[in-house]
Amino acid sequence: MEMKKALIFVATILLGATAETTNAQSGRPKIVGIAYVKVKVTDIAKARAFYGGILGLSEGAESCKGVANPCLSVNGSQHVELVRTAGTDKSSFLAEIGLETSSVDQMLRYLTAQGVPASEIQRRPDGMKYLEVLDAEHNKLVFVEKMDSGIEASSTGAISNRLFHAGFVVNDLKTEQHFYEDILGFKLYWRGGFKDDGTDWYEIQVPDGNNWIEFMLNISPTADHKELGVQNHFSLGVTSSEATAQKLRAKGAKAFDGPEVGRDGKSALDIYDPDDTRVELMEFAPTGKVCCSEYTGTHPKP
Repeated sequence: MEMKKALIFVATILLGATAETTNAQSGRPKIVGIAYVKVKVTDIAKARAFYGGILGLSEGAESCKGVANPCLSVNGSQHVELVRTAGTDKSSFLAEIGLETSSVDQMLRYLTAQGVPASEIQRRPDGMKYLEVLDAEHNKLVFVEKMDSGIEASSTGAISNRLFHAGFVVNDLKTEQHFYEDILGFKLYWRGGFKDDGTDWYEIQVPDGNNWIEFMLNISPTADHKELGVQNHFSLGVTSSEATAQKLRAKGAKAFDGPEVGRDGKSALDIYDPDDTRVELMEFAPTGKVCCSEYTGTHPKP
């Protein structure tokens, strides 16, 4: 699934927003949620021990059928995929985000009409269709067409049975807004910052569901691997962050941050995989004070 040079997104294309582009969204197929995240790891065995042992996700379940890389199911339609990389890799370890669409064929026609370079439609060994695209800052998205096989946890010991958001560093908010909001139809969920009048986090929900992508703003261009591991992350939903903390301790987790209520009003804790990629274990709805702006979308449910 390597991208070809022809897929490199030219920012000037994205800046050419027109009313015609916005109106053309009627031809866009549904984007219903996050199907998976692919995470880079330097040691597959250690990563499996973390994602399978500590987080309790299971390999070989329904959502991992046809996936060539090591794969751990969150539920019947979502998974975390592992891909090995060298320890010298300085790029984001959040390698790609898979988005579920109602029609890959229609998505290709739509993206082509919008002037967005995309790969040809490909098939996994199990026949599932997908296509690849790069956003304005070269973050990789993969649109997959699949049937929802249910939301049951991948195993009785799983920490969570929902993957509901992923986040990554964004340098040019307006350019990314154009791609995700004007072209793909994502909509604002919440925005906030360390200060009430600032914006350090900008969250947008998929157009036809309640999963979201979070833009991590105002990050230094010289951020090191550890800092990038904090920023380029994904989140699993939990009903109680306090109960989750107890489960993690029982599973042998020796270090994690929280639980605590964030600026978004949601209680969460952060735990890191062996390569310092942050996994946020977050409650589904706010229980504390929400700063900066009101939520404008529907919260996911357990």
